[in-house]
Amino acid sequence: MKLKLIFCITAACVTSGAMAQTPGKIEKTGQVLLPNGWKLSTAGRSLALGDLPLNMQLSASGKLLAVTNNGQSTQSIQLIDPKTEKLLDERIIKKSWYGLAFSHDEKMLYASGGNDNRILAYPIQNKKIGVADTIILGASWPKNKICTTGITVNKSNSRLYTVTKEDSALYVIEPATHKILNRVKLPAEAYSCILSPDEKTLYISIWGGEEVCCYDTHTGKLTGSIKTGSHPNELLLNKKGTWLFVANANDNSVSVINTATRKTAEVFSTTLYPTKLTGSTTNGLALSANEKMLYIANADNNCLAVFDVGNPGSSKSAGFIPVGWYPTNVKILGNKILVANGKGFTSMANPRGPQPVKKTDNSGYQKGAVNSREQYIGGLFKGTLSFIDEPAETKLKAYTKQVYANTPFNNKIAANAAGEAGNPIPRKRGDKSPIKYVFYIIKENRTYDQVLGDIPKGNGDTSLCIFGSKVTPNLHAIANEFVLLDNFYVDAEVSADGHNWSMAAYATDFIEKTWPTSYGGRGGNYDSEGTRKAGDPRDGYIWDYCKRAGISYRTYGEFVDDGKPNIKALKDHYCAQAPGFNLDITDIKRYEVWAHDFDSLRSINSVPQFNTIRISNDHTSGQKKGAISPIAAVADNDQGVGRFIEHLSQSPIWKESVVFVLEDDAQNGPDHIDAHRSPVYIAGPYVKRNAVIHNMYSTSGVLRTIELILGLPPMSQYDAAAMPMFECFTGKADLSSYKLKPAEVNLEQRNVADNKSSLKSAHFNFSKEDAVPDLALNEVIWKYVKGENAVMPAPKRSAFVILEKKKKNDDD
Repeated sequence: MKLKLIFCITAACVTSGAMAQTPGKIEKTGQVLLPNGWKLSTAGRSLALGDLPLNMQLSASGKLLAVTNNGQSTQSIQLIDPKTEKLLDERIIKKSWYGLAFSHDEKMLYASGGNDNRILAYPIQNKKIGVADTIILGASWPKNKICTTGITVNKSNSRLYTVTKEDSALYVIEPATHKILNRVKLPAEAYSCILSPDEKTLYISIWGGEEVCCYDTHTGKLTGSIKTGSHPNELLLNKKGTWLFVANANDNSVSVINTATRKTAEVFSTTLYPTKLTGSTTNGLALSANEKMLYIANADNNCLAVFDVGNPGSSKSAGFIPVGWYPTNVKILGNKILVANGKGFTSMANPRGPQPVKKTDNSGYQKGAVNSREQYIGGLFKGTLSFIDEPAETKLKAYTKQVYANTPFNNKIAANAAGEAGNPIPRKRGDKSPIKYVFYIIKENRTYDQVLGDIPKGNGDTSLCIFGSKVTPNLHAIANEFVLLDNFYVDAEVSADGHNWSMAAYATDFIEKTWPTSYGGRGGNYDSEGTRKAGDPRDGYIWDYCKRAGISYRTYGEFVDDGKPNIKALKDHYCAQAPGFNLDITDIKRYEVWAHDFDSLRSINSVPQFNTIRISNDHTSGQKKGAISPIAAVADNDQGVGRFIEHLSQSPIWKESVVFVLEDDAQNGPDHIDAHRSPVYIAGPYVKRNAVIHNMYSTSGVLRTIELILGLPPMSQYDAAAMPMFECFTGKADLSSYKLKPAEVNLEQRNVADNKSSLKSAHFNFSKEDAVPDLALNEVIWKYVKGENAVMPAPKRSAFVILEKKKKNDDD
């Protein structure tokens, strides 16, 4: 295999002679580069798990370890021998979510049945998982919205306690009879629960709030709550039950609570540097056997933080341990640390894209179709279990050094970004930019190869390009006339986390852990875009930052549903006529709504400095009969973007403007480099002309660039660390306007075929982003373009290497 010569960027300036980075293994260092610019170098040994392992539980003797895999694709319960580090048994589970508990005698394993609103009781015999008995809490979703989360049982197995995240309640159950003995309403969504050693008190983490509730098991009543940080999730008690440790995901912290006084003795930060920025996502806890060391999973920093807690109230940081991608849970057995890595060890390409799948049964499973689902980004990254020997001081120091080598974030770069003298993109907040107005256009769900794979000067695969220059003449013209970026990656997997990443440079643990359930057809709502408080970042979205900084702003359809904004910051800062997600409204119409509003505001010199615009028909309606065809929908999107830039470029404020256009996510469209690679477009007088840029950028990098232009602080560790896109800009303005390229296909072309794809599309729900199974949607789009019997090309690459020496351009 031959690789093309591409270029990389240093921390301070562009060096055109070096090799650009792409996601994958770095041969020289052994690290794995992720699409977001962070790196992995995992300690210890590993065992393959399933899709998104969220919880692990050790049996009382430590002889068994159970894991629940709660991702978008196949969900399962796994039984593992933690001593031999071997898989003992596995059972597919229709619906599940997080909750997992052994009975004290190790004869039963209880697991959450997710939105089926039940507990599954599996008998354990001869180290095998038996057929489950079912404890029903209510009728399944959508008739009842319950969804059990954390589970714990008492030592006699006479009481099972489970908490929920949909009806925010505690259920007390008698396992032998399946009888619900008590139901207690909680303040908000709950995550976990844990019994005190004397079994008198049950502690419950209120995930959707900032507290732990205390339940008296004798009186059956709540007896108060204890203040914690934002998004408390995992709970841990020491053996005596005198100290309660609480992981606070949105605050990057752990609260240490004296259970006798119910007072917080201390709160310690788990971040790599002193910062209040979100992004570590603290979500797992384990104490060493001697209870002197606390191991804390930092999901988004891809590491464990280690604290000496031998003297609670005066804990000390001991270092960090590198683990896999998005660690969700940690346990201790003897001197062995066990870590569940939610997304495994690497990102990857998905050149097969969506493959034809076999008929599903009425449970929603695609029988015999596991391999066909592998290329969908929602289920592409399989979890792993790391086994790490507890490190001595010297080894921990080496691990700590490696963790710091893996992270691009530090306080210095957060305060003073990479850049160059004379560039329109400032390096720090407060510095001036000649750009005054930012227009940020959000599109829907395309990879680079799908749209720009036919541009010869870019790193594309023409065989995967289905919306090439004939369909998207304006997107191609913008990329060719301004800058072509062929090494850009979205930070998200799907729209549910994509819109949050696009507007906050972060998706909370609530979003990251819950979207796979609904995307897998297992019930649950689309809880993104400000529609559920528990999904919002602690400090809000970019509009909240604009509001606090006195920067004027306005949104056109983004975070707006049914003509109303979803968050408080957008009240009085939105265009009521601009539609939210609605595939029955063309993007040309969206452009017209914006243009009318823009002209009105410009006439009174009131155009906001920051504008977010939804132009999103590239989502398409598949082959739904009577709907606009996929080709016409993407071409309409192209016209909407092209007309927008032409109109703006002919206005008096063009000389002070810039337009950023990106997809909120790449979904499961095929791409030969990485499933996260996506097109991004930049236009404006200060944007370079006829430039090709191969350096690696991300969604957070776009936001970092916008923040520096507007004088906003970073919102998370991700945008703070991201490379600003200063290489795309020049200090010498070119004020020439953009000329719209006319459509080359019929924008009114409707789906008329009667075939399997149109029949399948007729059952799709296009009322909300990603309500359609995207694997199936992209399959029918591919078939529309390539033919009803067409299948995706075979994989071309499965691993990535960053070359350390220069070479000439070569073709594959």
